[in-house]
Amino acid sequence: MTLQSLIQAIYPPQCVMCDARTDVDFALCGPCWAETPFVTGLCCDGCGAPLPGQGEPEAGVLCDDCMTIARPWSKGRATLIYKDKVRRMVLSIKHGDRTDLTRAAGPWMARAGRDLIGRDSLIVPIPLHRFRLLRRKFNQAALLAQQIALAADVQCLPDALCRPKKTAPLEGHTLDQRFAALSNAIYVHPKRPLAMKGRNVVLVDDVMTSGATFAAATEACLKAGANDVCVLALARVVKDA
Repeated sequence: MTLQSLIQAIYPPQCVMCDARTDVDFALCGPCWAETPFVTGLCCDGCGAPLPGQGEPEAGVLCDDCMTIARPWSKGRATLIYKDKVRRMVLSIKHGDRTDLTRAAGPWMARAGRDLIGRDSLIVPIPLHRFRLLRRKFNQAALLAQQIALAADVQCLPDALCRPKKTAPLEGHTLDQRFAALSNAIYVHPKRPLAMKGRNVVLVDDVMTSGATFAAATEACLKAGANDVCVLALARVVKDA
């Protein structure tokens, strides 16, 4: 018996959301998979929100939000709808130290963003302010970005951006308040002034609500000379979800 077989015999793979047995590590069991709202089929080309109808994402097909809000990035995708099990998953990563969940979520995100990620893409996470990073001990967006890069075999630069401006939590804020709070809040890290020049950047975060955070980060990347910027979220907040 190999060491790996021995480990699996003692600690068999379990569903990342419950205690059910699975065939491999960092996976969902059948019931949890069925109850997890993945974004499949037709979705908004700007933010990844699911749209009525059949088929794959199409260039220029946008949701109501993306038709009324200027998006500085070129394309966006989301992996899951932010509700029920997905909401619990995101909060478990952020506040429950369930960093192991990113090992399951990373490959899901790589698949959701497969038409955004090319061989020369640079995966860049949305940064945390240093005080929040010290309190949380990790940046969940950086962990997700690293797992996406590993699954897609592309480069990840976890410290490409920084967030010197401390912003209050945005829950309960209006759309205008969210964009005002994030204005000039994100910059290219002083140690990485040329990191994004001429690169196709894919920005990564755990949740997209209004898109204000992604917009601030996109503007920072474009100012630093990025050739193109796309955005990829683990979960998208959608109306009536």
